[in-house]
Amino acid sequence: MTIDRKAAIAAYKERKTVAGIYVVRCAASGEAWVGQAPNLDTIQNRIWFSLRQGSHTCRSLQDAWNTHGEAGLTFGECERLEDEETAYVRNALLKERMLHWLSELKAEPI
Repeated sequence: MTIDRKAAIAAYKERKTVAGIYVVRCAASGEAWVGQAPNLDTIQNRIWFSLRQGSHTCRSLQDAWNTHGEAGLTFGECERLEDEETAYVRNALLKERMLHWLSELKAEPI
């Protein structure tokens, strides 16, 4: 049993994460919010959790959630980044691409 646990922990630590830019949209109001994440696979769950708790730091997004509910918002990926060698390069690229998508979608930052 310990071997299985150790193997599971090792596999978890070695998993590949994909950084990128995402968008949350409200169909009813037409609003959009853009954010960056070091792991696109987990960010929606984190955002939805904080919205359900009423504790999301972006007040306009929280207001849209409170008004239209979970069914009123959609989550989408704008762009996935290639695997970068260093965190510094990845973070700089995330910032640059986020600015692009904020302008492109006329969105608010998350």
